[in-house]
Amino acid sequence: MNSLERMRRRLRAEPADRPPNFDIMMGYATHYIGQPLSAYYRDYRVLCAANLAMLEPFGLDIVQTISDPYREAHDLGLEVEFPPDGLLLSKHPLIAESDDLRKLRPVAPEQGRRMNDRLEAVRYLHDQVRGEVPVMGWVEGPMALAADLRGVGNVLVDMYDRPEWLTALLDFCLEIALAFARRQIELGADIIGLGDAICSQISPKMYRQFGLPYEQRIFAAVHEMGVLARLHICGNITRLLPDILHSGADIVDVDWMVDFGEAERVLRGGPAVCGNFDPVAVMLQGSPADVKRAVVECLQAGGPRGFSAAGCEIPDGTPVANLNAQREALGEYQTTARP
Repeated sequence: MNSLERMRRRLRAEPADRPPNFDIMMGYATHYIGQPLSAYYRDYRVLCAANLAMLEPFGLDIVQTISDPYREAHDLGLEVEFPPDGLLLSKHPLIAESDDLRKLRPVAPEQGRRMNDRLEAVRYLHDQVRGEVPVMGWVEGPMALAADLRGVGNVLVDMYDRPEWLTALLDFCLEIALAFARRQIELGADIIGLGDAICSQISPKMYRQFGLPYEQRIFAAVHEMGVLARLHICGNITRLLPDILHSGADIVDVDWMVDFGEAERVLRGGPAVCGNFDPVAVMLQGSPADVKRAVVECLQAGGPRGFSAAGCEIPDGTPVANLNAQREALGEYQTTARP
């Protein structure tokens, strides 16, 4: 059974040889192939090589083009610093004053240097895996992109001080996301992941006004083109789960601070849950026995449609033995726990 078949069967709660491994690996994968992070961010060939290198050794069931939150924002004009081997930095918002919104101009994905780099990654990965492994494209949710362009603190204030102005910014960001998602699907993406981390910092009421409707629009467009949608909101989303049920996502990443069984219960009948052991305390700092125990506990809590993954990105420096322990736990799971 290949990874694409395994994913599809799991989503239908049908028997498979093992649950899929949907870990997010970026920094770890980059250094695993001996490359600096700046190369992973700038060169799709490095990103693809890093993702492909994770498949066989660690039993991953996905290749993905997730990298950083600034691809769309950078192409729209945000100043971004690229340290040689560190996380990207943006020190000054592109939209500092309300009038700056009028200066924004849409950029077609093919015309943006960094968006186009992701398009090339999708194309290349699709050609390499030949329909055996799902390829995940990626877009920033409109709230996340607005925060990249405007600054997180400013957007949080805008929700109260000028909601109509913020809505205009979100409408602009929505069009960017829709165009970017559609083009990735045309080039071979099987899944579109959507990152909306800022939504973990807002109330359910604000999420229903400024986050959820835009995610729903994007996921509806993704489904119209026949592919799956994966929602990723870092942080504690417990209070948002009843609304996320109606997001239209097929898979929802659940961070480690959320009760995974409760997430499965609330989302039952809607998205499959993905997660959610602690990437630091378990994967980075724990023993192989700790990892195996956490993987099995999460699979049991996540139900027959649950996917295995750390709550967020696998930390750089994670012991190989711990990644192997996750792979082994998944391979043994069907004979040691309920399907």
